[in-house]
Amino acid sequence: MLLQSRRVITAAEMAEHFEITERTVYRDLAALGEGGVPIVGEPGVGYSLMRGYQLPPVMFSTQEAFALVTGGMLAERMTDASVREPIRTALGKLAAVLPADLQARVHHLRDAMQVHGRTVSGPVPLSRVQMAMAERRVMQLRYTEAARGETSRREVEPLGLVYYLDHWHLIAWCRLRDDVRDFRVDRIAECELLAEPTPPRADFDLAAYLAKCHHPADAITAELVFHPRLMETVRRNWGPALREESHEAGGVRVRLSCSEVTYLARWLLGLGDKVRVIAPESLRQSVVQAAWAAIAHHAEKKAAC
Repeated sequence: MLLQSRRVITAAEMAEHFEITERTVYRDLAALGEGGVPIVGEPGVGYSLMRGYQLPPVMFSTQEAFALVTGGMLAERMTDASVREPIRTALGKLAAVLPADLQARVHHLRDAMQVHGRTVSGPVPLSRVQMAMAERRVMQLRYTEAARGETSRREVEPLGLVYYLDHWHLIAWCRLRDDVRDFRVDRIAECELLAEPTPPRADFDLAAYLAKCHHPADAITAELVFHPRLMETVRRNWGPALREESHEAGGVRVRLSCSEVTYLARWLLGLGDKVRVIAPESLRQSVVQAAWAAIAHHAEKKAAC
């Protein structure tokens, strides 16, 4: 660590090195002291390790260091500011304990890599939801419904935190609905962690619940052929609902589950002639009806002008 590599260092120097605030430095120093690390602080001089004390070495292989940097960069993009900053400080601490030659390679790799995509954000910090999960505490939410935009207050028992389709989802037992519900984290307007611990639900299986949600019993199975260049968009929008893919002449044949035919038809309409509906016939008819409705709507607007 930085303390071990220098005789004396100030809080300001540590803050600059790790790109964090001095307040965070003081908090981390206090945590190290509570953990049994003998840190000596002298006013106006700085901090040092007690003479003769050596921190146990932390050894990472080159591949491990690269993997941690890559994972950290992905996590930075897939989380909000409340988690992003701790990830950056953690990566800074990782770099500080690496040998000098590996430090240089890690810095070069980080500078040369970029992760693009949707940035996660919302009214409630993701770290607060994580804390509720880790401490197994009941949460009181004010949640915004997707369909009507109305808000409701819920007491929920967190069961899982899942990232899919570019968003974090809190899977929890909703006391209002008396059932398990999926709450998109960016739609949580307020969140309070209650003192009440979550009761055990030994019969709940997160993986089984997600599989059931993505392939519900009442869903239709649509068979479609997409232009190959659209498959990235298809996977991004329908990833968990995809059942199978197979390449054929002129496209990629896909089978996916969907419980709302009208929604799927409107989405397919936006892809124009880059998709063909193979089955069911009801879906093909819905796409045709949606297309005629769009033509009629825009024709009326033109006439009115």
